[in-house]
Amino acid sequence: MEKIMVYENDVSHALQQIAPMRRHAAAAALAGCAGTHWILVASAPRMSRHVSKWLTHSARSSWRARWSERLFEDIVPILRTGQDQVLTLLAHDPLVEMTDKLLAQHGPARVLDARLALPGQDLQAITRDQPESTGSRWAVPGAVVGMGTLMALATD
Repeated sequence: MEKIMVYENDVSHALQQIAPMRRHAAAAALAGCAGTHWILVASAPRMSRHVSKWLTHSARSSWRARWSERLFEDIVPILRTGQDQVLTLLAHDPLVEMTDKLLAQHGPARVLDARLALPGQDLQAITRDQPESTGSRWAVPGAVVGMGTLMALATD
């Protein structure tokens, strides 16, 4: 049974990333191979410090649990076909450590980062050999706005 570990935070983006693997798994199932064991890890978005300072730890964890349930209820029925199995988890540890624990627990697996990066948000690495994203996503739009302002001032 092939094992695929998927980190996700957006259903439509994750389904686009998973689509080639689903086709491969379906072809393998037709050939008589065992199904795929999907390990879905929901990576909840960070709360701003302004919001999180007013919420208790239990309220934050309750919100993460509800958020992940909504995420999984959209994607699990799509992946659970034939002999495929789906395990759903919510990310709590640093993601690199969580990946190491899951690989030790479930054995070798392919790891897919299907998270959608929001503007201004750097995603942390999920494996030890994946580089951390350090570039700001606002660098180019800020430069474009600055040039537009200069052009507007130059025409006056």
